[in-house]
Amino acid sequence: MPVTVAQELQPVLSVFWREESLNVRGEAFSGRLYVPARVPEKAGLVLHLHGGHFNSGSPAEGQAVAAALTEAGAVVFSLAYPLAPARRFPETLELVYGALEALAKGRSRRVARGAPLYVAGEEAGGNLAAALAMMARDRGGPALAGQILLSPMLDACLATASLRGAQAGPVGCCWADGWADYLGTPERAAHPYAAPLQAARLAGLPPALLISAQDDPMRDEAAQYAARLGAAGVTVRHVEIAAPTHWPQAYADAPQKGSCLCQTCGEIAAFYGRTAPS
Repeated sequence: MPVTVAQELQPVLSVFWREESLNVRGEAFSGRLYVPARVPEKAGLVLHLHGGHFNSGSPAEGQAVAAALTEAGAVVFSLAYPLAPARRFPETLELVYGALEALAKGRSRRVARGAPLYVAGEEAGGNLAAALAMMARDRGGPALAGQILLSPMLDACLATASLRGAQAGPVGCCWADGWADYLGTPERAAHPYAAPLQAARLAGLPPALLISAQDDPMRDEAAQYAARLGAAGVTVRHVEIAAPTHWPQAYADAPQKGSCLCQTCGEIAAFYGRTAPS
């Protein structure tokens, strides 16, 4: 059974967290371990990958999403993955996959031995989570109970109507800059792990929950990916939150009654319930 040491943790609503490090292939990566105030008996373990545009973001900035994933009924490790351009695809993704392997191997230190394992992320973190699900399928594990993708960046072409209509600001396009920093060279965008929306083979992936919003520039990518997953026989639910959610602030504010993250928390809890082993 999991052990919660409340006096060593910092409170966020009904969630506690502490700084932890994870050894990934001989290299230490920092992160935050989030634990619900009351840990469900069958709580799963979630690897959370914070938002940003591959070249920005941190576990601190992803705290609201990590807390929502936790409050929904899981133990969550939010990883400080390496940012571009210091590290790029595929090196970044391989390191994150190593983190998933390390979490799976040490699962019994954080949750029950047979607890389900999930990947989750928002924006660039959603891209990494989707890619991890593919890698786990292709490499024979770790076995995932599900993937939770919030406004994921899935298409390096930046060609959807929702993204074209977004106000990127007066100084360039943060999404284009992020993709360029992450990929380094354009041909890498052809790899399915880099841009999951363009992947030719989606069958055999774990169940997916995709969450976006009507005022979210990534909503078209989320909708298209959900449709393609469903067509490939993957169990999928796509939830589009009604506007206004004041995206991207919607993923930065703590869940409150009626807020975007409050609704998201309920959807995630239901997803845990549908995908947890009986």
